[in-house]
Amino acid sequence: MSANDIAEALAEQVRVAAEKKQPLNIVGSGSKAFYGHAVDGEMLDLSKHTGIVRYEPTELVLTARAGTPVDEIEQTLSEQGQMLAFEPPKFGGKATIGGAVASGLGGPRRPWGGAPRDLLLGVNLLDGQGRIMRFGGEVMKNVAGYDVSRLMAGALGTLGVLLDVSIKVLPAPKVERSLVLSMPRDRALHMMRELSRQPAPLSGACHFEDRLYLRLSGNAASVAAWEKQIGGDAGGGSGFWYELRDHKLGFFNSDEPLWRLSLAPASPRLKCEKRVLTDWAGAQRWVITDTPADEIRAEVAKVGGHAILFRHGDDKTPVFHPLDPVKQRLHSGLKQTFTAGSSRPLIRTASSTRGASTRLSNSDRSGFRRFGVRRPSLWLTAALLLGLSSSANAFLCLKMFSGNNHRPVNMAYYGQYPHPAYRLPSIMPYQAQVPQRRKVTAQRTAPQPMWRPIKASRQMQYRY
Repeated sequence: MSANDIAEALAEQVRVAAEKKQPLNIVGSGSKAFYGHAVDGEMLDLSKHTGIVRYEPTELVLTARAGTPVDEIEQTLSEQGQMLAFEPPKFGGKATIGGAVASGLGGPRRPWGGAPRDLLLGVNLLDGQGRIMRFGGEVMKNVAGYDVSRLMAGALGTLGVLLDVSIKVLPAPKVERSLVLSMPRDRALHMMRELSRQPAPLSGACHFEDRLYLRLSGNAASVAAWEKQIGGDAGGGSGFWYELRDHKLGFFNSDEPLWRLSLAPASPRLKCEKRVLTDWAGAQRWVITDTPADEIRAEVAKVGGHAILFRHGDDKTPVFHPLDPVKQRLHSGLKQTFTAGSSRPLIRTASSTRGASTRLSNSDRSGFRRFGVRRPSLWLTAALLLGLSSSANAFLCLKMFSGNNHRPVNMAYYGQYPHPAYRLPSIMPYQAQVPQRRKVTAQRTAPQPMWRPIKASRQMQYRY
């Protein structure tokens, strides 16, 4: 254990707090203390839990402790010509990698480089009982158990204390150019959508004060060709994008409520969007308004989005968009499972055998039933895979167990194409799937051709 590894000390503090039922306030650099609801509890300081544990430039994987400053990680990556693709914001000029993952926030590059959830490969965390647990790994293809690690992105520490995070990094672009075009907002939204449909090397698209800011990233030939095609003036380098990422633009210097609207880029302009900064090619809209929260969220929900009260809210207004009853039940059950726990861990811990699975005990099932969950396997799988349904063309069919006879039951369809051809394999957490063997008969049959005609026509068709 190195001098900067204080995982055991943190685990002991969590265990003591669990015995006393004392709430904890997880703190790194404090750059996002304004985000979310106020927390009243004993401080759990991770600022000394620092250091890059492992970095493989050829594998595009970096593992660092949660308290490691983002500046230190970006400097290490830049020496190898790589970067954090989700461009984490550094409010106040400082941020830690644990806070960047726990908040789930991304910068202007996020729609094209990926969100923290997409790039998170694995985590080490502390649960509510002070147990050190390991989820995921250090490779993109990881099929050993549930992909629980991605649940930690955006959870704000409510499911556990992040100790170490493994993140996929990407090569930094060789050339970047910023362009500025003067045009109204409606025309800018149309142009951003058109560029998103084409193979333009976009890495930033923002409209602010009747100006469209575009950032092109890639090889020199591609950037030069699209720069000539788009036109416009030079954008003054990367300074604008850094100020946008860290909320240093004059737009954010206001004491009025700041709302973050997440919706489809093609969504029309809403009534509440009077003072607005449009980012992510129209998918993220920062709005300063005194409109009541209920009206804003009702209007955003009509177009399939959600609204977060990012800054300068009052104690009476909920920060996050309300969940429907089904999602709220899953949300509450997950928090209870990770924080309160049961007599044995739901997943394998760092001390258990790598790759070994853990079955739910009777006490675990009873803990689920206390919250109205009669089938924990169905509930947990639905919660973990709920994010897959956000894709427009994705289809998900969950096959779970009914009672104790392990009989597969089709649960639900998600997406636009409810067809058996799009079904995922059945998910069976209690036992492995055993392929059914064909019955072998002694009867001899004539060898069948690999193809046979199915229609006699001028152009013969064959079935393979």
